[in-house]
Amino acid sequence: MDEEIDLDALEKRMSGALSALRGEFASLRTGRASASMLDPVMVDAYGSSMPLNQCATINVPEPRMVVVNVWDKGLVNAVDKAIRNSGLGINPVMDGTILRLPIPELNEERRREMAKLGGQYAESARIAIRNVRRDGMDQLKKLKNDGMSEDDVKLWSDEIQELTDKKIAEVDKVLEAKQEEIMQV
Repeated sequence: MDEEIDLDALEKRMSGALSALRGEFASLRTGRASASMLDPVMVDAYGSSMPLNQCATINVPEPRMVVVNVWDKGLVNAVDKAIRNSGLGINPVMDGTILRLPIPELNEERRREMAKLGGQYAESARIAIRNVRRDGMDQLKKLKNDGMSEDDVKLWSDEIQELTDKKIAEVDKVLEAKQEEIMQV
């Protein structure tokens, strides 16, 4: 075969979608404190919006507590406001430039919401993987029009589909593990 589809590139793009999903899952709250749960929090500081971790240090001293040490005293109120408005359901306790975030126990309804949100994240990852598959199939159509044999087209098509199925199965496995973690009391 002198004409080929770059399966490694397709797999790399599919793995990127899976990595993005893992990052989104890290920010989902499971009842345990984690510094990554504050990753999506954006703070209005110095005339622009910046991630919380670029204007404060985030520590997890105990399983149900996150401590945010704001570097600039003038930003403490902005950080407090950003955390309250983030939708995480956390109310910071201010102590000078330090904000203590007690992580409340998740109730059953909130756990279900989190599990549903995890499902939405997983579906986005599946869509991204299918889009990569479609790109691969489009490349295949071009090669077929350029004279690739039917047998080679079938072979490559099966390879791309097998890769897609494998990556979607990984998404499902990661989702199942995360939902189990969320629903654990």
